[in-house]
Amino acid sequence: MRTLFHTCLAGLALAALFAATPALAETVNFKAELKGANEVPPVNSKGLGSATVTYDTASKKLTWKVTHAGLSGNATGAHFHGPAAADKNAPVVVPFSGNLASPIEGSATLTDAQATDLLAGNWYINIHTADNKPGEIRGQVKK
Repeated sequence: MRTLFHTCLAGLALAALFAATPALAETVNFKAELKGANEVPPVNSKGLGSATVTYDTASKKLTWKVTHAGLSGNATGAHFHGPAAADKNAPVVVPFSGNLASPIEGSATLTDAQATDLLAGNWYINIHTADNKPGEIRGQVKK
């Protein structure tokens, strides 16, 4: 009987320890809807896009998949920009490399400052074309 009591007591203590330990890592999911009307200033474009973005707080790794269609031509550039609200422009913080045909997939390791801006909703994705050098479609990255 005593052994059962001690086993239960040890189990409860172990459960309390795990319950009191804060989560150190988290995966945060984001989305963005890209369209010409989101550009600053707005662009008349039939192009549309969407993005799924994941950030791992432990490894600081950002991964993304961006799809797009209906652009005025081939994508000539695509990036995360920030920090900026949806009605403001900002510099490139993470460029997309490689083939910019849909889907665009990639990853990067963020600095603490970049992660803070991303988590605060102050990043956007912008896709550029030859006809729309400043950007043809844009979408704010939101949780």
